[in-house]
Amino acid sequence: MKGTVLYGPGDVRFEDRETPKIVEPTDAVIRIAATCVCGSDLWPYRGLQPINEPTPMGHEYCGIVEEMGRAVQSLKPGQFVVGSFATSDNTCPNCRYGYQSSCMHREFMTRAQAPVLRVPLADGTLVPTPDVPPDELVPSLLTTSDVLGTGAGSPPTRPTSSRARPWWSSATARWACSASSLRSRWGPSGSS
Repeated sequence: MKGTVLYGPGDVRFEDRETPKIVEPTDAVIRIAATCVCGSDLWPYRGLQPINEPTPMGHEYCGIVEEMGRAVQSLKPGQFVVGSFATSDNTCPNCRYGYQSSCMHREFMTRAQAPVLRVPLADGTLVPTPDVPPDELVPSLLTTSDVLGTGAGSPPTRPTSSRARPWWSSATARWACSASSLRSRWGPSGSS
């Protein structure tokens, strides 16, 4: 498969990369529906933030679940999901208090500017929508991959159970992706 790799200031290449696969039982592999360039990608691209080696790009993404590790419980193949730039397990103290982007087990996502992506800690990182959205709604859902994961404009949080979803799935993302909200955008059958 091909993926985008930053080699240095102004040097971005689209080159062969290994196709992702399940490594840990908590992983999911998704087929990317949409990804984008984030403002934080521009710092190293412009040479204002050094990189030491070629770096795969992309940390804002949404797509369709293709496969999951045996420990993943909240997802199923074929679901449309929105992911965060930082993985979260939803079991550590930081996650339980609503700070998933500060998960004690987090990994920062890269490699999303490619057709397929391995997502660690999938149960806490990926938020499914009720249905597969129509193509015209996907760009709007992609924006939630960046904004909602940062907590920008977030509601106050409180301690949650160890199996809780990220705060953004239970607050703004629930609104953005709720069945009633989606129906109002493209009708009850999921078609325009």
